[in-house]
Amino acid sequence: MEDAGADFGYRGRQLGLPEEGPGSIARPGRRLGALAVDWALCVLIAYGLITDGYTPATSNWALLVFFVMSALTVGTVGFTPGKRLFRIRVLALDTGTVNPLRALLRTVLLCLAVPALIWDRDGRGLHDRLARTVEVRI
Repeated sequence: MEDAGADFGYRGRQLGLPEEGPGSIARPGRRLGALAVDWALCVLIAYGLITDGYTPATSNWALLVFFVMSALTVGTVGFTPGKRLFRIRVLALDTGTVNPLRALLRTVLLCLAVPALIWDRDGRGLHDRLARTVEVRI
């Protein structure tokens, strides 16, 4: 009888990615750090340029700024400022380059939060699975 906890190998193996180094799956710590940097940047922009100080609407504006920043930067260069700082890039599994529509889908799902909290065995969030993207180390 086979073991129910069968070994599926390292994260990214089924996607054809290396186990370590550049091109390997970005670990959760890096991804969360990049997200924290991006969110802090968006809150600062909302606080300083849109709401002129902290108001109850600042977080809503920060989410809008995050949405625009993420969709534009991931859809053009493949990373946000936080991802660049943490040496992460978003790649499309089939083409390597994330087109703007795929980036838009990924960002909408990421902003809903719940898809980003559901991960597969490769460590990809549901938002990445549905957009057919992966976050890798650079």
